[in-house]
Amino acid sequence: MSANSKPRASLPPKLIIGLGKFVWTRMWHIMMSKLAPRNRSGEYKRPESEFRNWISKDANSPHLAASERYQLIVGMSCPWAHRTLVVRALKGLQDCISVDLVYPDPLAGGWVFAEEKDGCQRLADFYQKLQPGYTGRATVPVLWDKEKQAIVNNESAEIIVMLNAALNEFAQNPDLDLYPESLQTEIDTWNQKIYETVNNGVYRCGFAQTQQAYDRACADLFATLDEIDSVLATRRYLCGDKLTLADVRLFTTLLRFDVAYYGLFKCNRRRIRDYQHLSGYLRDIYQLPGVRDTCDREQVKKDYYGNLFPLNPGQIIPTGPDMEDLLEPHQREWVEKTVRS
Repeated sequence: MSANSKPRASLPPKLIIGLGKFVWTRMWHIMMSKLAPRNRSGEYKRPESEFRNWISKDANSPHLAASERYQLIVGMSCPWAHRTLVVRALKGLQDCISVDLVYPDPLAGGWVFAEEKDGCQRLADFYQKLQPGYTGRATVPVLWDKEKQAIVNNESAEIIVMLNAALNEFAQNPDLDLYPESLQTEIDTWNQKIYETVNNGVYRCGFAQTQQAYDRACADLFATLDEIDSVLATRRYLCGDKLTLADVRLFTTLLRFDVAYYGLFKCNRRRIRDYQHLSGYLRDIYQLPGVRDTCDREQVKKDYYGNLFPLNPGQIIPTGPDMEDLLEPHQREWVEKTVRS
């Protein structure tokens, strides 16, 4: 540097960091408002599903029970859609109900089909085509009536109830009842608690926009996981020795927990593999006939880390955790034997 040259003026690092933080925070809130609606406390509030019709054997129903008439539109990474695939597999409805896959695309503003479906590349356009003027969210799963060219239902909790009973005459496992009348009150009680604190609870953690909202969601999540782990010390499944829809609804969240929610959603007090009974319970359901084929943890990792830009701006996808742990012996049979003895 010559004697006459002057050092270039620069903004103080503190000011640069402060400005960058302000701009990013503002952008983050804007993106999060589109991704995850919140209340005044910064808590994530999941919108209600809007298509709530049912498959029925009633001759007056617009959606009659029939084989090969209905299709599930699902994303493999979505836990809500995954529920429907698990019940479809357990009931043996693969020949009765076809599946069409969609994939998340942030640039397209949501889910897209691998190939155009009825002239639509985006799921949002498919919703609009089937119901012109629709302004709600284009979510999965979708139970689609191919004959009527209409969406029957897009609420996973109701779709799995339908798959459990409405198409039994076409099912390979018609005697499997995942929602028996004698257990419905207990199943519904578990479902309500698990939905708010676990299924939606992980999203309440990941999409929280204030520290207070996150702290409440995280406390609720792990209080319920701790409670469930204690219950599973004396029961093979949530309602006893038989698998029910309550277990299916919990399973799809647990499968994604260590892969995505633990890190990306800041649900990092404990992993599922750190729980003595929950970890074996997860392996137990995963190893049931047909269930493993519905699971794609690599796609889960890719979609969560690669597409939820506000939570992972660098879009770096972690290499772990090891997926082979789900194939280890679950040793849950001893719970039944211990209780019966």
